[in-house]
Amino acid sequence: MQNESIDPKLVEEFLSFSKNVAEAPKLVPAPDEISMESTPYEVVFEQDKMRLLHYKPLVEKPIKTPFLISYAIINRFHILDIQPKKSWVRSLLQSGIDVYMIDWGTPSNIDKYLDFDDYVNDYLDSCVDFIRKETQVDRISIQGYCTGGTIATIYASLHPEKVRNLVVTAPVIDGWKDTTVVSNMAKHINVDELVNTIGNMPPEFMYYCFSILKPFEQGLEKYYKFFKNIHDKEFVDNFLRVEKWLSDTPPIPGELFRQWIRDIYQENLLIQNKMYVDGKHIDLKKITMPLFVQVAVGDHLVSPECSMPIYYAVSSEDKTMRVYPIGHVGMIASTFSQKQILPELCQWIKERS
Repeated sequence: MQNESIDPKLVEEFLSFSKNVAEAPKLVPAPDEISMESTPYEVVFEQDKMRLLHYKPLVEKPIKTPFLISYAIINRFHILDIQPKKSWVRSLLQSGIDVYMIDWGTPSNIDKYLDFDDYVNDYLDSCVDFIRKETQVDRISIQGYCTGGTIATIYASLHPEKVRNLVVTAPVIDGWKDTTVVSNMAKHINVDELVNTIGNMPPEFMYYCFSILKPFEQGLEKYYKFFKNIHDKEFVDNFLRVEKWLSDTPPIPGELFRQWIRDIYQENLLIQNKMYVDGKHIDLKKITMPLFVQVAVGDHLVSPECSMPIYYAVSSEDKTMRVYPIGHVGMIASTFSQKQILPELCQWIKERS
């Protein structure tokens, strides 16, 4: 039997990859050496563990209507300011928008009874009222990202008189139409038994959920790309920032998690206008302010079909929906978002502020 020859290019690639792996400890900083702060801000309001951040303006005269970002309850707000070249926050500031951000903080065991009412009618509403008072305006613009988009939607339904513009980026709206792995798992868990046993949902639970979304891409493939590009400083810096962000996941309050799984995914109450928060009816038809919906085709955390129904469920006459060929994180932290998504959003906001 004749021996088959080995492709010299494969040998060269293997040797080069092995060399990169060996050199990695000398080239790559430790995770705690990576700074996640890109744009200066100050903490202007605090309540319990929640903080309200106000970013320092980058133009002389920002537009009058403030812009509050309701970040997701998963991971940290840093992804919206991951680095100067891909910073969602910095682009907003450079466009003359006055930006505030909610940092939900890190819930402890004492916070396991926090629910939608606490997040919507207490924390978010307190932030809105603080901003309205500080800036002397009646209404502000709100953007909600991912699960923060769901919270912002519920808030806009309950407090429409305080919201001038609503922007929802990959929001979780129609749980039955979400075909992601996370959604399918959520629809079949005994959430009462889980929360009654564990309390707050620990970071390890969220890491497990993330790991099963795209096991090959989030496992072998991304580390192969990392070692292959170990000499590209910009690639390595961006990779480490995202990895540090992914590994910094706070617990989710048990009661909030219970309501989220039951009301949004299992019973799908929100899109059916059957949801109640502290006895108050959530009617999406009460959302009448200008609405901008941002959806990602390649979203593996929130299906486009899950987000898009809000566009048709509200009473807003001035509403816009954009569907982008990008993923969940890429929509708010990528070169594509800087070149296309943000310019459209900033123009939309300024025209309505």
